[in-house]
Amino acid sequence: AELVRAAPGPVRPYLRLMRLHQPAGTWLLYLPCTWSIGLAAEPGCLPDCYMLSLFGAGAVLMRGAGCTINDMWDQDYDKKVARTASRPLAAGDISTLQSFVFLGGQLSLALCVLLCLNYYSIAMGAASLSLVVTYPLMKRITYWPQLVLGLAFNWGALLGWSAVKGSCEWSVCLPLYVAGVMWTLVYDTIYAHQDKRDDILIGVKSTALQFKEDTKQWLSGFSVAMLVALCMAGMNCNQTFPYYTAVGAVGAHLAHQIYTLDIDKPEDCWKKFASNRTVGVLLFVGIVLGNL
Repeated sequence: AELVRAAPGPVRPYLRLMRLHQPAGTWLLYLPCTWSIGLAAEPGCLPDCYMLSLFGAGAVLMRGAGCTINDMWDQDYDKKVARTASRPLAAGDISTLQSFVFLGGQLSLALCVLLCLNYYSIAMGAASLSLVVTYPLMKRITYWPQLVLGLAFNWGALLGWSAVKGSCEWSVCLPLYVAGVMWTLVYDTIYAHQDKRDDILIGVKSTALQFKEDTKQWLSGFSVAMLVALCMAGMNCNQTFPYYTAVGAVGAHLAHQIYTLDIDKPEDCWKKFASNRTVGVLLFVGIVLGNL
């Protein structure tokens, strides 16, 4: 947020368009990449710092591109929702053409990052683009847009491993990917509860509207599935005690988050959503220590 405020006036709407003032989403995109890179490190070694920084840059750019695409699709909806009416496109701070050119710039830079990887990973990274582009349309079609977001947001769980190893070890990468998708269903359903009143009025769908009062049961189910998948991934690459301790800590954090959640208080939903960064960092630390 400080960075956006300190930026020159004409640049500010673009930084807000890529949500640099709300880094929670960038972290949630980046962390599954770090898990994958961490698990791919040789036993006794730290994760590859070059890969971690490369994926960090990629996460900022791709999350920015995703937000830009989202706002381009949604500008008419955003005008009708109090929380999103001040977004640069909805507020008219930048035109659709300007945002399109800006999107081209972000994707070009992201491509430069991708081209630093091996061929397998370049093909794999390119394959995720269809998910990034179609995700914003899903809330018009299905009550499960959070699932499509999960498929897009956790692609790094596959890509991190292949960037380090040259291909995917599916027995590790797939459970890790599934765990990430389940995690996204937890945090993004919580996020969606902030907007449910507006969503009903403008006719947009979400898991928050699908689950209604049963939200906590669903979130508990997704959390259990996440923990089982993480244990599978750990067993398939011979992870050690610190890893499983971290998985336990993740479980405790999610349980507390779900138990204390008030789905009718937008500020509580936002706080719980943003606290998921801790979940991802806990797991990353567990992976690194488990490897060492």
